[in-house]
Amino acid sequence: MTQRHQRHPRRRRGLAGLALTAGAALALTACSGGAGTDAEAGAGSEAGGTTASAAQPRVALTYDGGLLVLDADTLEQRADIELAGFNRVNSSGDGRHVLVSTTDGFQVLDTGAWTTADGEHRVAEPELTDLVFDAPTPGHVVRHGDKTILFSDGTGETTVFDTADLLDASSTGELPETEQIPAPEAHHGVSIELEDGTLLTTIGDSEGRTGVRALDADRDEIARSEECPSVHGEGTTADEVAVFGCSDGVLVYDDGTFTKLPAADAYGRTGNAYVTDSSPVMFGDYNSDPDSEGYELTQLTMVDTAAKSSSVVDLPEGVAYTWKGVARTADDDVLVLGTDGALHRLDGETGEATDSWPVIDPWTGPAEWQDSHPSLTVVGDSAWVTDAATRSIHRVDAATGEVLASAELPAAPNEIAVVTG
Repeated sequence: MTQRHQRHPRRRRGLAGLALTAGAALALTACSGGAGTDAEAGAGSEAGGTTASAAQPRVALTYDGGLLVLDADTLEQRADIELAGFNRVNSSGDGRHVLVSTTDGFQVLDTGAWTTADGEHRVAEPELTDLVFDAPTPGHVVRHGDKTILFSDGTGETTVFDTADLLDASSTGELPETEQIPAPEAHHGVSIELEDGTLLTTIGDSEGRTGVRALDADRDEIARSEECPSVHGEGTTADEVAVFGCSDGVLVYDDGTFTKLPAADAYGRTGNAYVTDSSPVMFGDYNSDPDSEGYELTQLTMVDTAAKSSSVVDLPEGVAYTWKGVARTADDDVLVLGTDGALHRLDGETGEATDSWPVIDPWTGPAEWQDSHPSLTVVGDSAWVTDAATRSIHRVDAATGEVLASAELPAAPNEIAVVTG
């Protein structure tokens, strides 16, 4: 049965103080935040803050009991915001705001740096606002084209809004107009809206997930595939080809048609997709052992969405990673943060290892997915590496491996998101 969507007007709320304390956040299932980065700085903001000579990118970090906001270049601390519980962060895509998953939904964190429509750069004090996109058990955040897409695991509902419309939220106290699309059943899922208005959204219920369906701009179903058991994670490659991870391969959506690409092994789970808009090649995490314990992996899947083919890439001997340690570079290559403490660069077309640069001490994967452990994110020419064991963060030149800045933190960092300012 096709369920109709609703559009909701803006809601006005005030702003919370800098040291806002919220209720304990839910323990959410592990998922990729679409790399946790912004494609570009947003446009259109009311006057506020003070003028800066250039864009001021920011890093948002979670720790047990709060949020940190740092200058992304120097790594100097800009704010320490109290927030109880286990929290997750995702860049909204507007260059200014980060969405924090809390018990109420996706709460808006103003990092205090943005660029106006006329190109003026502004800075202000970071602030956790009380603006919240309602979402029982908030899950995945996806940024694609000019849209930001939120998924509520508690209801299965998808919320879509124009990314640029969020930029003024901290100034106006209003959330942007949203479209909300219900699902037949609540489940841990994900949705993405393509530029022609097609919505791709997962199929599932409380017992599990089986595939993906496509809805047109009027939200009528136009295609579906239930050949993707345990569907998790999504990405969009060149020519707007969408990919979803399955426990036995990947599911590809291209020009109105779903194609299943089976894994090389009977069990070959991909749960996170690492993509760029300029490359047809998707990389994903890969686990071929259904009885494996822990979260360390030693292989990646590589999918050519143009040729509709896939293969498995082995990491260098002795190197493992987790889902938090893979990112794509500006030139479509792959960076992997290995358990040996090094960044490993892989060719984005062949998967061949081309460089390796030591950054942090060797480490082991977490006992539970929520546990703090090293993570990686890339925006532009820079990569940021966190190290929970030493309570530190490093900014690295993504092309050369040179460590450009390092900082000690007041607590062990967990989740990370970067905004462009």
